[in-house]
Amino acid sequence: MSTTPLVHVVDDDPSMRAALRRLLDAAGFEVRGYSSTGEFLLQPLPDRPGCLILDMRLPGPSGLELQTALQQRNIMLPVVFLTGHANVTASVQAMKAGAVDFLTKPVKREVLLDAVQRALARDAVQRTAREEADRLRVRFASLTQRQREVFDRIVAGKLNKQIADELSIAERTVKREREQVMAKLDASSAADLGRLAELLQRSAGK
Repeated sequence: MSTTPLVHVVDDDPSMRAALRRLLDAAGFEVRGYSSTGEFLLQPLPDRPGCLILDMRLPGPSGLELQTALQQRNIMLPVVFLTGHANVTASVQAMKAGAVDFLTKPVKREVLLDAVQRALARDAVQRTAREEADRLRVRFASLTQRQREVFDRIVAGKLNKQIADELSIAERTVKREREQVMAKLDASSAADLGRLAELLQRSAGK
């Protein structure tokens, strides 16, 4: 996977796409341009660091509609809106939906590049979180059914004796299974297991 950030530009104005390409190329980014929401969605999205610079008014679905479509498809690509048709309602809607910034044309070079850098920083954080969640799911899959039952009850705050009573097993068996759960999930405390359970829940909900 290439580590050079890829900036996607969706704007129906060819001259604007060309200007943004020159600016971003000079800043060391790879750039791909699209004239519409449909054109962007039809292209395969590579798994690499990147962000999206998005116009508001486009042929067909709008920039806001593309932002919504990305979320529905679980595409966690940070969005920077850049538009010549700004209004308070649209900007509030875009930011509430998670946009990194909402800029108006014409935009100063340093303002745009700052927004792109913040978008890429967010992308890096999201990628790290997804990778951690992926590793955790692999480790969690290694638990036996009994260990998952013990895990669930530890996370719920149950004591060993309570877990033993609920599962109708010896308390020493609970202790042994608890140690195995800790080892397999690379956890050192019940608090660690609680954090991992939250991470599993969040990742499952995406």
